[in-house]
Amino acid sequence: MKPSNTSEPEAPPEARSWLPVAAASVTVLLWASAFVAIRHVGATFSAGALALGRLVVGSTVLGVTFGVRAAASPAYGLRWPSQRQWPPLVACGVLWFGAYNVALNAAERRVDAGTAAMLAGTGPILLAILAGLMLGEGFPRRLLVGCATAFAGVVVIGVATSSRSGADLWGVVLCLVAATAYAVAVVAQKPLLSDLPALQVTWLACTIGVAGCLPFAPELAREIAMAGPWAIVWLVYLGVLPTALAFTTWAYALSKTRAGRLGATIYLVPPLATVMSWVLLGETPAPLAFAGGALCLYGVYQATAAR
Repeated sequence: MKPSNTSEPEAPPEARSWLPVAAASVTVLLWASAFVAIRHVGATFSAGALALGRLVVGSTVLGVTFGVRAAASPAYGLRWPSQRQWPPLVACGVLWFGAYNVALNAAERRVDAGTAAMLAGTGPILLAILAGLMLGEGFPRRLLVGCATAFAGVVVIGVATSSRSGADLWGVVLCLVAATAYAVAVVAQKPLLSDLPALQVTWLACTIGVAGCLPFAPELAREIAMAGPWAIVWLVYLGVLPTALAFTTWAYALSKTRAGRLGATIYLVPPLATVMSWVLLGETPAPLAFAGGALCLYGVYQATAAR
């Protein structure tokens, strides 16, 4: 008889405390790098084509990895999702892998990076609220104060890096759509991880995202034919690391901790992305951005230390 929880093979006791932290750290670093990569290839690929290309690569890597893992270790716990598990799985794939990626890619063509960071920063707050209401995680004071502090840091970074005083209305709407899709999808994903391996959930959700983005296939084919080799390399990078690896490490960390607390770690992405843009793209951040980064760090510490 299979165990009820097949999310991951059992780890030694001494490893259980740091593995989720390490997984969350990998996710945050790779998602921060994705902002740099998306900015770099934004002039080559349109929003929908970029999302589809990234997801196709990610789904392929995840499918091969999961197949090899399941074949090599029958005790891994392979089983097909039940009928009741498919609706949240589809919601996770369509909303997060599909709608979130397309909306955010499109938004960054309409608003500057600072405004996008501020608006996307509403996602972890929505997640903390939804997790408290729908997952029974409650509303720990330190979690809420930490999220508010970290969001204030994101606002400071946004003000410091904003390149214009106004923002395109549709760009604002798209950022808020992305943030909402992220929050709802994580709440849908969390219960699945008590019964299914993180790698399997990520692969299936990513594949569902591919199906949802198939209308962009003609655009992707045209743009790949015109793209230079380095643009394609960056597209593959987005699919392999920030998608296949980072979403899997996120799912593993989510299976081991509360959704609201893990969501707060996403506030580390804006300051890390700012530093990466500085180092890799030569985009020197304003001094005020460092103060915002410090606020983000302190807010995440408060939120993740919540009991």
